[in-house]
Amino acid sequence: MSEQTNVIFIGRKSVMNYVLAVLLQFDAGADEVILRARGKAISKAVDVAEIVKRRLYQDKVEVSSCKIDTEEVGEEPNVRKVSTIEIILKKKE
Repeated sequence: MSEQTNVIFIGRKSVMNYVLAVLLQFDAGADEVILRARGKAISKAVDVAEIVKRRLYQDKVEVSSCKIDTEEVGEEPNVRKVSTIEIILKKKE
C-alpha cells in the first residue's frame, strides 16, 4: 500500500493546529484531505471538518465521504474495541 501524504491523524493537539494542517494540504495542491481519528478524538475531527467547510472554505470544500468503524487495540488479555472515523474533505469543482 502506498503512503498517502494527504492523511491527517487527529490526536491531542488543538483543533486549530489540525485546521492549519488541512489548509496547508489544500494550498499545496491536494484535491482531497483525509482526517482520521479514533476514540475521544472523533469529536475533534468533526470540529476540524466543520471549521474548514463552513468558515474557511465556504462553498469550496465538501465532505465527500465519512466512514466509521471499530478497531481492536492492545494485546491479549487487554484487547479493547475503539471507534474510528475517516472524513474525506474534497475541493468542489
